[in-house]
Amino acid sequence: MRRVLYIIAACAVTLAVAWYVAGLPGLVTAQFGATTVETATPVAALGLLIAFILLYCLFRALGGLLRLPRAAARWDAGRQRRRGDLAVTRALLALAAGDKAAARREAGRARQWLGDTPQTLLLAAEAGRLAGRDDEAEAAFRRLTEQSDAAFLGYRGLLRQALNREDWTEAAALARQAENAHPGAEWLRQQRARLAMRAGNWAEALALAETDTSRAALAAAAAEAEPDPARATRLARQAWKADASLAPAALAYAARLRAEGREARAQAVIRQTWALAPHPDLATFALSPITQPLARAQAAQRLSEANPNHPESKLLLARTALAAGLTGEARHQAMLLRDSGVNQRGLWLLLADIEEAEHGDSEASRAAQRDALRRAASADADPEWRCSECHATAPAWAPACPSCGAAGSLRWGPARSGSPQVPAVIA
Repeated sequence: MRRVLYIIAACAVTLAVAWYVAGLPGLVTAQFGATTVETATPVAALGLLIAFILLYCLFRALGGLLRLPRAAARWDAGRQRRRGDLAVTRALLALAAGDKAAARREAGRARQWLGDTPQTLLLAAEAGRLAGRDDEAEAAFRRLTEQSDAAFLGYRGLLRQALNREDWTEAAALARQAENAHPGAEWLRQQRARLAMRAGNWAEALALAETDTSRAALAAAAAEAEPDPARATRLARQAWKADASLAPAALAYAARLRAEGREARAQAVIRQTWALAPHPDLATFALSPITQPLARAQAAQRLSEANPNHPESKLLLARTALAAGLTGEARHQAMLLRDSGVNQRGLWLLLADIEEAEHGDSEASRAAQRDALRRAASADADPEWRCSECHATAPAWAPACPSCGAAGSLRWGPARSGSPQVPAVIA
């Protein structure tokens, strides 16, 4: 409705102007040399209007002719852009469908129509990688690294290729370049940490660690590899502070303290960790300066007081008592552990040793030993190092799981049910 009113108003104004011009009095005289033209004022006004319109159309036509090459170029560029966008879409569909030939073909067309843009180069690289043409993929990724706004994509692709062919030196160099191109990328941080662990560069892996558990393991490993004693002590202390229940961290810190002549502090560290999570290696370290068997049994008693009800404490007391000739005390501790429901292989083997030491080579002793060894053959496996991520076992502690590579994932604890057992030898 409003538009109709506007049209009516415009028509009214036009008619009013035309009516006004038509009613203008007088004549207009124009002289061109010897020619004189005389006409009424309304006719002269109409002639001027027509002349203006003709001149305007002429100039517009001349401008259009002058702009024709540029307009043609824009039209051609738009046509190429549309073709290139279509080729990009088809390449993405081919990649999603796993069509290697179509992906390479459409990626090539996209580069032909759009040029080497970050999008077309990435498509070409992924198409080449899908088709097994690593040379094509590498060339496209390297072209990407030359573009400042997409260099990270190129370095990321090259890094993946280096990891696939297990070129760890090249992978480490590419990871540093990718970090410079795009600092703080989470995926890159994880890859750099894994590369550092694979290369045994525990200090760099520690700098990239994200959790206290992984920091404790990596700091302990870094302390072992550090040649500078003062820095090694700081790293070992960092490991123990990050996770005081981790036996290797406590051992690394205690070993540094012992090397510095601070034996009392080293023993205090071992006792604190024993109170949290006893481990046989902690007892071995704590008792290593003592050679006299009875003194070792007494030292074991003091250590076990930090966690008296733990199976490792009972086993430690039984073993040291047996070594000191206190077979009655050794049997007492072993039986307490057995009566508590523990059914570990090591306990039954210890009971066999106690039986032999206490009763010698008698028939009753041999029968008791055979019974203990039979029980050991079917008993639960002894505690072991197990990865909390992939649940694989490891024969010894390592800062990263040998199976899955997770940092700080190896924890000491009871063997899982169904773990393979080594048959005990029954004599």
